[in-house]
Amino acid sequence: MRERRAFQNARRAREFEAFVAGAAGRLLHAATLLTAEPPNANPRARRLLTLALAHTYASWDRLRGEDPYDRARQQLAVRFARGAWHQYGALGRSRPAPSPSASGSGSVPGSGSVAVLARLTPQERLVLVLRMYEGVAEEQTAALLGLPVERVRAICARAMTTLLHPPRGPAPTMAKVVPS
Repeated sequence: MRERRAFQNARRAREFEAFVAGAAGRLLHAATLLTAEPPNANPRARRLLTLALAHTYASWDRLRGEDPYDRARQQLAVRFARGAWHQYGALGRSRPAPSPSASGSGSVPGSGSVAVLARLTPQERLVLVLRMYEGVAEEQTAALLGLPVERVRAICARAMTTLLHPPRGPAPTMAKVVPS
């Protein structure tokens, strides 16, 4: 009995290691997009991923034919939404100010897309990443977030509009011409 249990645990560990080797990069990229952190300085994204993978590993034996990537992605989204709720008071009620490292003016390579995503609310980022980057259907996104499908569609459209048509800065000031 003890040897069989040890064999099952070793098999479970090997299967999970293989899953992580194949899926961790894409999940980390999704977590980095969610948190709007630079790709090479992303402690919140790494923590989100670690917690999501830990939960996936804990429920590994109960998956029974379910897609482990889907389960890990769901955990990632739920943990991000819960963290945003606690950090901002409500998911999507206020836009966080972009941090200086995410403003795009620093020397961090690849931080231009981070600055763009930082303009979105956490809810808009979550819906946009699930719909556009992960390719999750509107119905599944709505079920995961507990929102109506029409609301998910509206949030995604608003986020895409914000990304494609960023708000203009203040109008340039005209130099006064002194009559001669």
